[in-house]
Amino acid sequence: MGDLYVALLHAPVYNKNMETIATSITNLDIHDIARSATTYGVKRYYIVHPAEAQRALAQRIMGYWQEGFGAEYNPNRQEAFARVKLASELAAVEEEILKEQGRRPLKIATDARRYPNTLGYAAVRDKIENGEEPLLLLFGTGWGLLREVMEDCDIILEPIYGPGEWNHLSVRSAAAIILDRLRGH
Repeated sequence: MGDLYVALLHAPVYNKNMETIATSITNLDIHDIARSATTYGVKRYYIVHPAEAQRALAQRIMGYWQEGFGAEYNPNRQEAFARVKLASELAAVEEEILKEQGRRPLKIATDARRYPNTLGYAAVRDKIENGEEPLLLLFGTGWGLLREVMEDCDIILEPIYGPGEWNHLSVRSAAAIILDRLRGH
């Protein structure tokens, strides 16, 4: 089984007008995705943001739960945050995985839109369970990953569909659903 990594990209992403922006790191994204990543055996959860001030804020939030009162009060959160790492750009994440694993990760993009090279959950789950290469699952904040980022990925995962047409989930909800579909029992 290949190791599964998750990266949450805050830049470059789209806003609702399809303009390229950077979004803010939120406390809930740190907590909730770290907990989902821990539940589903993700090796590392990367939070990617180019602004040092945003990464420092995230580090401060995580530090509260990893040391002192926060760590004593909620040791489960400390365990979940142990697998979180901050990065300034996606290339740095890929490089770190390459150094650790000896090979580049297979990049899997997520999006609420469908693309020509979209794969379903069963096919991607099979790659995770039966492959040996590391896999990097990418989530975008705002209104999603840039087209250039999507096109640079090896696989684009099928969107999450409910019974209706509306599928603009929070990234926290999407990450939990997707991780359950790919790693849940």
